[in-house]
Amino acid sequence: MDWLIQIFGDAQQRLFEGVVQPFLFHFGMANLLEDGYAATGWLLVGLLQIAIMIVVIVPLQRWKPVEPVVDRQAIRVDIIYTLIHRLGLFRLALFFSIDPMWDAVMGTAHVWGFPAFHLDDLWPGVTDNAWVSLLLYLVVFDLVEYWIHRGQHGLRWWWKLHALHHSQRQMTVWSDTRNHLLDDVIHDAIIVLVAQLIGVAPGQFVAIVALTQLSESFQHANVRIWFGQLGERLWVSPRFHRRHHALGIGHEPMAPVRNKKVHGNNFGVLLPWWDMLFGTVNFDLRYDPTGVRDQVQPDAQGQLRDYGRGFWAQQWRGVLRLMGRA
Repeated sequence: MDWLIQIFGDAQQRLFEGVVQPFLFHFGMANLLEDGYAATGWLLVGLLQIAIMIVVIVPLQRWKPVEPVVDRQAIRVDIIYTLIHRLGLFRLALFFSIDPMWDAVMGTAHVWGFPAFHLDDLWPGVTDNAWVSLLLYLVVFDLVEYWIHRGQHGLRWWWKLHALHHSQRQMTVWSDTRNHLLDDVIHDAIIVLVAQLIGVAPGQFVAIVALTQLSESFQHANVRIWFGQLGERLWVSPRFHRRHHALGIGHEPMAPVRNKKVHGNNFGVLLPWWDMLFGTVNFDLRYDPTGVRDQVQPDAQGQLRDYGRGFWAQQWRGVLRLMGRA
């Protein structure tokens, strides 16, 4: 893995020295150079992801689409979400708002004797192989992601935020980041907490996040692709995840319902193993329309739920749903 780390490090250094460092000096923020260098790494990861999405996944959508594009405005809004997240604007907002509090909490915990723990130390020899260590942490984080996703659907208040993600009826490669910002804050807080608790190295954490995000972008793509009988059980495919987004099916109780507390199916983020293990898997080879039932079926008052068309409208209506006013 050393050669890969070296290539990425060289690119990060060039981007930092050529763009970020002059920017910080120009605006009198030289005290943020160390944080700026770390942010440059995330920016580089985002740029690489966007490049792969444009060069590889977008052509796949044109080659083998599930459905024709009929709502380009909705897709343009999703592109705004993607740029906000992949170019680090969301992370930058967290840096000035949430991160100082988070750093203070973890700093206090270490002062009180919070032990330094590394999960891969439990297995002798694992730390000597960077790839094995990375895979170990990836599996653990994916299990955490599965239960976060279950919470987003199973907890009524959390669903009011997460429903925005499912309200996209024109799913494309850009749809993964279509989330309410409060939903993202909660999600990221849990992931960072777990990273601190299990002692994942910063470089490994970046790699896991980058791989997860890129895979999720592909899963949301408008592509009629599945991985075959065996592959579907090894990695989440666009077919597998589209079933989760299926209108009136994917995020509502399965029929027949195996568990009354289960809301939906195919919650896995990278690995379908957790859905197989916990009884929430659906391997039907289908490509159904996506969305939320209350977008197309009127309520008792004959009203359809409005999730908003633009970025700010969607964010505001999410707040109103959380308050029980929309």
